[in-house]
Amino acid sequence: MKEEVRTQVIFLVCFLMAWQVVYSMQVFPTLMFPSPKEIGESFVKGFTDGGLMTYTLYSMSLIAKGLVIGIILAFIFSSLAIVSKIFFAIYNLIVSICDLLPGVALLPLAILWFGIGEATIIFIVVHSIIWPMSRSIMDGFKSVSNIYIESGKNIGLKGLALVTGVYLPAAFTSVLSGMRVGWARAWRGLISVEMIFGTTGSGAGIGWYIFMRRTNFDIAGVFASLIVIIIIGIIIEYGVFRTVEKNTVKKWGMIR
Repeated sequence: MKEEVRTQVIFLVCFLMAWQVVYSMQVFPTLMFPSPKEIGESFVKGFTDGGLMTYTLYSMSLIAKGLVIGIILAFIFSSLAIVSKIFFAIYNLIVSICDLLPGVALLPLAILWFGIGEATIIFIVVHSIIWPMSRSIMDGFKSVSNIYIESGKNIGLKGLALVTGVYLPAAFTSVLSGMRVGWARAWRGLISVEMIFGTTGSGAGIGWYIFMRRTNFDIAGVFASLIVIIIIGIIIEYGVFRTVEKNTVKKWGMIR
């Protein structure tokens, strides 16, 4: 783990040095390619007097709501699909169709259905996570060994109890993978929709902040916003998913 962190730190230092060299050589116009120092100053300024924290927290509140709804629905529908062949045939078709539809493409319909507000953005977030996660969960459930399933049935487990007692622990690697993919797609979808959608009655998110910085030709501010997005992604990956992975599937010996 220490070696991995050391390698990553060295890579980031080398990347910043290369960026500074390219900036100093003026390969690109300085307006379009700010220096690391300018980006850092814009980053600090965004949080001190630019309201970047407010925009970020609003985006996080929206994605948190969407993730909770999407994860719950994915678990419910995937569990029903594994205990009912009829439901599996129907839901598998729905997942195959809906998983191909970009969330942004559904934005015009979402606006017509839910109006201009938080509900529209949350709908896009739910759409972004539920289908890939359902796919991963169902694939994981189908890969569970019959020995485990029969053992569960022999001790009286059936229906939801069989799902939570046998399928879920045995396929938790796939479930965690589905959550990772769903989170990533939902986060990208949220930022994209915010850049198009703008503000709601309750506030505006980091996507709208990026749009405003671009409109004002504040490219350093755009890069600073991207750094915020990257930092949040790293925190979720290493602070949440890696921690869950370490205390579950790694501890159980399911992965190295």
